[in-house]
Amino acid sequence: MTTITASAVRPDCTPAERVTRSLLGYGIIAGPMYVLVSLAQAVTRDGFDLRRHEWSLLANGQHGWIQSANLTITGLMIIAAAVGLRRSLDAGPGAIWGPRLVAGYGVGLVAAGTFRADPALGFPVGTPEGPGVISWHGLAHFAAAGVGFACLGAACFVLARRFRAENRPRWAATSRLVGVVFLTGFAAIASTGGSVAANLAFTAAVIMVCGWVTAVSIDRFAR
Repeated sequence: MTTITASAVRPDCTPAERVTRSLLGYGIIAGPMYVLVSLAQAVTRDGFDLRRHEWSLLANGQHGWIQSANLTITGLMIIAAAVGLRRSLDAGPGAIWGPRLVAGYGVGLVAAGTFRADPALGFPVGTPEGPGVISWHGLAHFAAAGVGFACLGAACFVLARRFRAENRPRWAATSRLVGVVFLTGFAAIASTGGSVAANLAFTAAVIMVCGWVTAVSIDRFAR
């Protein structure tokens, strides 16, 4: 993976290159911010159990606005990063659809932050156990997340083609692996409805794919 060094970021870059790097900078911080804010809430909110509860449930309760804002702001930063990614890619495989799919993920996050997930599985405190009643905004949240996650998983494979065309087999293989793990994790959580193993696997997959977005943004930033 590429790291940013003093020599990698040229001091004589053009104004257009500075704009591109600024946009990519949002992609560098988006994933870590989303993960850290979510985990900070997960370990401090009464009744939240990382083994059983999806992070989207944090949008419920007295402090639910924090997670809604977290989703929305992260989504906007991802959209900005997608613009930077498009500006940084020359013509070739993935130059068009890679950024579009990343932007689709960002739009999905913004929509997921707008439409709150339904209380379920005993969270917030006082909520009955079980999946609970599905409201219109809960259904919209699930649909937005599903579309966004599908876009991000597809982006992993589209950009893997780009890396392969650039003769970067390790980047290509890593991108394909992240795509498989992430989409498998999402399919598991969507089909099991509260399984501890599926929830933990999906949480790990989310952290992995957030790291991938950061790594890709750093890679394009340093070019």
